Amino acid sequence: MVKPQADPALEKVFSRIGNPDPTPFKADPFQSDALRAIQKTDCLVTAPTGAGKTWIAERAIQSIYERGGRCWYASPLKALTNSKRTEFGETFGDKNVGILTGDTKENSDAPIIVGTTEILRNKLYDAMHRGEALDCDLVILDEAHFLGDEDRGVVWEEIMIYLPTRINMLMLSATIGNSGEIAGWLSSLRNKECIVISGDERPVPLYPLFLHPPGKITPLLNGSRLNDAAISWLDKNRNRRSFRGKLPPFDTIIEIMRKFNLLPAIFFLKSRGDCDAAVNLCRHTSDRGNNGSFESDLNGILKDHPYLENHKQLQSLRYSRVGAHHGGQLPAWKSVVETMMKGEHLDAVFATSTVAAGVNFPARTVVLFNSDQFNGSEFMPLDATAFHQMTGRAGRRGQDKIGFMMAFPGKFMDLLHIRKLYFSRPEKIASRLRSDFSMALNLLLSHTPEGIRDIFERSFADYQHRKKGGKKVLWEDFSRHLDFLKAEGFVDEENRLTEDGIWTSQLRLDQPLLIAQCLRDDAFPYENEALLAAVIAPFAYDRSYNITISRTSLPKRLRKAIDRAYKSAEPLLKRMTAAGFDTAPLPLWTSLAIYSWASGTEWDRIVQRTKIAEGDLAMLISRTADSLHQIASLKDTHPRIASLAAVARRAILREPVVFD
Repeated sequence: MVKPQADPALEKVFSRIGNPDPTPFKADPFQSDALRAIQKTDCLVTAPTGAGKTWIAERAIQSIYERGGRCWYASPLKALTNSKRTEFGETFGDKNVGILTGDTKENSDAPIIVGTTEILRNKLYDAMHRGEALDCDLVILDEAHFLGDEDRGVVWEEIMIYLPTRINMLMLSATIGNSGEIAGWLSSLRNKECIVISGDERPVPLYPLFLHPPGKITPLLNGSRLNDAAISWLDKNRNRRSFRGKLPPFDTIIEIMRKFNLLPAIFFLKSRGDCDAAVNLCRHTSDRGNNGSFESDLNGILKDHPYLENHKQLQSLRYSRVGAHHGGQLPAWKSVVETMMKGEHLDAVFATSTVAAGVNFPARTVVLFNSDQFNGSEFMPLDATAFHQMTGRAGRRGQDKIGFMMAFPGKFMDLLHIRKLYFSRPEKIASRLRSDFSMALNLLLSHTPEGIRDIFERSFADYQHRKKGGKKVLWEDFSRHLDFLKAEGFVDEENRLTEDGIWTSQLRLDQPLLIAQCLRDDAFPYENEALLAAVIAPFAYDRSYNITISRTSLPKRLRKAIDRAYKSAEPLLKRMTAAGFDTAPLPLWTSLAIYSWASGTEWDRIVQRTKIAEGDLAMLISRTADSLHQIASLKDTHPRIASLAAVARRAILREPVVFD
C-alpha cells in the first residue's frame, strides 16, 4: 500500500488550491488594447491559454455584426470549428452563425461564419478567379501559430497573402516566439500596421511538481534549478524505469493526487496505446459519486449516438471517471470525453500531446511522463511551443487559484530538459510556404506567372530569406511545377490554363493531377457509388499505415474498377517521380475498407478486419469524402461522375464517422 506524502514545503502552495471568489468580469488591459486595435487595423494577439483570447474575438465579431457586417472565424481543426459554431450560436443566435468544413455546410449566408482554414483559403481562390471581393469585414485566425506547421502552415500563409487589405485580420495564439517579425512582414505586405498585443501573465499561476515513486510529491524546482530531491532521484535512477512493467500504476497516482486535491488532471502519455492501456489500468471506482448531472449528460449523448453505448471504454468513463483522448479514437468518442471533462465529471484524461492544440478542456493539473514527442516519423525532444501548449491546460480560469504541472520520472523523462522548457519562450515560427499543383493551378486561374512571382516575393518565406540572405527557391519550385503542368497539357504555351487545367483547379486536393488523369481517361466507375468511393480512397490516403491484402481476395467488380483506375494513374505517377515530385503509393486496402463501409458492412467488422484504429479509419473516410466533394463540384464539365460522387459522399458520411 502506497502512502501519499507531500514535502512540507508544499503546505503553503497547496493551501492556495480552491475556487476563486466570484467577481464581476473586467477585461484585462491586453484584451481592451486588442479590441481597440482590431477596430482600425490588423492585430496579432499572443497570450497564454485560458487568458481570454476568445473574448476579444467575440467582442470584435459583435462590433462588426451590430454594424451589419460579416465575419469569418477560421480554425485549424474541424472539432474546434464545431465547438466555436456552438459557442457563437449561443451568443449571437443560431440563425446568425453558419459553418463550413469539409464535412458540413450549414447556413452559409449567415453574417458570422466559422470554418476551417482550408475552406477560407479556397474562398479566396474563388474570389480572385472571379474578380470579386470576398464578402467579409473581419477575418479571425485562431491558433495562428499553425503558420509554422510543417504540413498545413502553407494554407495560413496563403490566407495572409491573398486576404484583401480592406479586411482587418485578427490573429490569436498562445505560442508564437517571433510575433514582432510576423507583424513586420504583414505590415509591409498589407501596407497597414499590424499591432502586436501581448498578454504575458497566465490567468492562473503554474507551479511545477515532481512525483517521487512510490508516492511523495515535492517541488520540481528550487528557484531556477532542479530541486535537490529531484536531482537526488535523477542521480540514483538514471536510465531506470520508475516502476516495474511498461506503465506506472495510474490508479495509485490518481489516488495520490486526489489526496492533495490535484484533480482533475490531464496525463500526457507517449502513444495512443499507452493512453488506452492507462484507462484499462484504472479499475477503482471513483469516489466522485453521481452529482445528478453526470448520468444526465452522458445519457443525453448516448441517446443521440447509440453506437457509443458499446464503446469499450464507456464503463471506465462511467465508473472510474477516466477517458482516453487521441487521434485513434472516433471523433464522436473524443467529443464525449471533452464534454464530460468540461462538465467537471472526470478525474483524469489520458492523452497524447496533440490534445494540447485546439481542444478546450483545462484541468487543475497536467502530468508529463515524457520529455519527447512524436513528430510523425520519429521521437524528438519536446520543444518549448508544445510544452507551453500542454502546460497551458493547467489551471481553470474562474475555477482555480493555482494550476500544477507534475513531472513523473521514467525512462523517457529528462528532468533537465523539462526545467529548460519551463523557462523557455516558444520557438520562432518559420515559413512553410511551398508550391504544389493545386496552388499552381489556382493561382494561374487569376494571375500571370509574373504576378505569381510577385506574390512569392511578398511572402513570409521570402521576407525571412531576405533577412537571412538565403537563396530564393520559391520561384524555382513554382517554375518546376509550371513546366510539368505544361508537359501534361494543363497549361498552354502562353502560360494559361487549358480547359483541363481550369476544371482540374477545382480539385483542391493533395494530388489533383492523378484524379484529373483518371477523369480524362474516363477511368472511374459510373455505375455504383460504393465502387467510386472505393476507387477514390487510395488517392485520398495520406498516412504510412499499410495492410497487405491479396488482389484475388477483392470482389471481382472492385478489382476490375481498381485496375482500370490504376492503369490510368500509374504512368502519370512514374512521370511525376521521374520529374522529382513526391508521390505516395496507392494502398489497396483502403479501397476494400471504403467499399465495405459504403456497401453497408458493419463498422466493427471493418475495424476487426483491417486492424486499424477507429480514428484512423474515420479519417480515411473523411478524406475520401472530401475528395468526392471536390469531384462533385465538377457538375458543369463532368455531370455524370459529379452526380455519383455526391451520392457516394452521402453513403460514407454516416455514424460513427460523423455526428451532430
